[in-house]
Amino acid sequence: KIKLDKADRIILSELDKNCRTPTSRLAKMVRKSRQSVEYRIRRLIERGIITSFNAAINPHKMGYKIYKIYLQLRNIPEERAKLSTYLRTSGMIYWMGECDGAWDIIFGVFAKSDYGFYSLKNELISRFGKIIVRNYHDVLVDVRQYPKMYLTGEIGEPAIFAGDVVDNEMDALDHAILGEIVNNARLPLTELATRVESNPATVSSRMRKLEKAGVIIQYRIGISLDMLGLEYYKAIIHLDRYTREDELRLLTYLSSIPNIQYFIRNIWDIEPEFVVKDYHEYRQIMDRVKTEFPLTIRNVEAVLMKTDEWTPGYRNL
Repeated sequence: KIKLDKADRIILSELDKNCRTPTSRLAKMVRKSRQSVEYRIRRLIERGIITSFNAAINPHKMGYKIYKIYLQLRNIPEERAKLSTYLRTSGMIYWMGECDGAWDIIFGVFAKSDYGFYSLKNELISRFGKIIVRNYHDVLVDVRQYPKMYLTGEIGEPAIFAGDVVDNEMDALDHAILGEIVNNARLPLTELATRVESNPATVSSRMRKLEKAGVIIQYRIGISLDMLGLEYYKAIIHLDRYTREDELRLLTYLSSIPNIQYFIRNIWDIEPEFVVKDYHEYRQIMDRVKTEFPLTIRNVEAVLMKTDEWTPGYRNL
């Protein structure tokens, strides 16, 4: 466990809101010199605390829907490794997480239609059926993506993505830009322009267009929770009564918890995700939630997220 001082926490928090924020602006926020902030960011990367700089993209604004698959697997390590490799390189994965608990792996896939998803699912079951004990699938409705409030304890407003599907017009340059920044979002504009064989003014204009269209949601960072002595839990909440009033009250309640990272709505259930010190803290949070909403929550499945990978297949897509 690595302890962070206040300046490091503020830097991480601000980078998570927009990791393309210039160092000079970060320096003003923490009242340090630009050189000091640059050193701190380098140190956070070298110590393995910052793991990535990501452009969070919304497939629903690119004409895709996100379908989710949950798998419980037999413990055959070499076959599990083959499955993970297949998913990462398939070009269909929006997000994937390996877990302990109710499920062993959960992932979201890009698909243009129900038929496309049906084909992808059948291919997966055909290839890896011998290690799949149980499977379940759902459709993503929308997601509230919260800032990393556990760093500072300050409550912030979430970004919202998924939602209605819109097929925004995108050309090869748009896709090339996304391919470069989706997992390297702090790439300087001049270098990005060189990589996509364009010029900085054009690239900057295209990025603003993608942001306005909702294709680019945010520029965020990945953080190694292990290095900070923290754990990441997904609560899969199966619902009973769930009126519009119940939903708003539950959302308001969960949004006031600094540990929350995501509030995910699927067709059949909801999934708040929390960053906590340990399972005991997670249980305390969920016990309070269940006590507050006894008629809304039927039961909860918990999973400890061991990995958390975003858009590993975007380039192949």
